Parts: sequence; C-alpha cells; structure tokens
Amino acid sequence: MLGLATFAVVVRRWPGRWWLLLPLALLTWGCVHASGVHATVAGVLLAFTVPISPATQRLERRLRPVSAGVAVPVFAFCSAGVTVGGIAGLGDALTGRVALGVLVGLVVGKVVGIAGTTLLVARFTGATLGVGIGWVDVVAVGLLGGIGFTVALLMSELAFGAGSAHADDAKIAVLAASVLSALLASLLLRLRLRARRLSTSDLDG
Repeated sequence: MLGLATFAVVVRRWPGRWWLLLPLALLTWGCVHASGVHATVAGVLLAFTVPISPATQRLERRLRPVSAGVAVPVFAFCSAGVTVGGIAGLGDALTGRVALGVLVGLVVGKVVGIAGTTLLVARFTGATLGVGIGWVDVVAVGLLGGIGFTVALLMSELAFGAGSAHADDAKIAVLAASVLSALLASLLLRLRLRARRLSTSDLDG
C-alpha cells in the first residue's frame, strides 16, 4: 500500500515524471503479486489514482502506442495458454475448420456486421455519416472490430472446453485474426489518409 500511496501523490503533483512513476508502479505490481492477489488488481488500483489533467493526457498519448501495440498483444498471447509448435504447428492450427471459422468470423463477420448495420440504419432511418466520414472509414472500423482478445479467448474456452485441441486452435485463430484485422485496417486507413491529402493538395493547387 505504501507504493500505491506514493504513486498517487507523485502522479498528482508531478504527473510528467514517468521515470519516477514507472518504478513505483512496478513496485506496487510486484507487492500485489507477491501477496497472492491477482496482479491485475494492481493496475486497476493504480489507474484509480491517476487524475484527468492535460499533463496525464499527454503522458497517456505518449504511452498509448507501447500499451496498445506491445503490452496488450504480448499479454493476450501469454494469457492464451496454447503451444504453437513452430511454423509447422501454426500452419496446421490455422488450416483447421475451427480456426478458419474463427478467422472468417472475426475478419469478415465483424465488417459485415458493423458496416451492414450502419448501412441499414442509414437506409431506413435517414441517418447520415458525419462530415468527412465515408463508407471506407466505416469498413475500417469494422475491421478494427475484428481485434478480439479477452472475450474471444473466453468464448473459445466456453465453446470447446478448456484444454481441448479445438479450443487451442480457436485461440490461435483469435490472435491471428486480431493481427490480420489490425494490419488490414491500418492499410485501409493509410490509403484513405493519402487519398484525402492528394485531394486537398489538388484543391489547393
């Protein structure tokens, strides 16, 4: 509790000093873990102590790429609890019917569900997309919806039973679909941004 209390004081008085906050957060995490309580509780408690201010928002923006791009995927992969078995094992797992179903459901199904529902709402209610938002953006959001970690991994265990071969294949497919969805969405959004820039430059010219 001393580490948590110190973190709470520092983050309120000197929110920009990440080099001091990080060791305090690690110390709190280590103490909670050593006490036998699930270590994720430490993250929740630390988050409750962080005030909303311009300084903490700037710090959050700086750490967001590391958190979303590294910490969360590594955590999901380690928490999946499956043995990949190298390239050959990965190929075998992803070519099974269960894995293919999960891949199609997350990568394609999410796009159909999100973009299709948006289209139906716009068609039958007269609602329109916001200024500057096109249907390409809606499709990109649908692709981002294919990124699934905790809930998708939990559903695979509930559907096939924890520790079963099908459950392991489904978990690997969830992780693969998350990576594929993120890559496709990033590519689509980059192309969209490039098209907007070219359009703006043509208008300025």
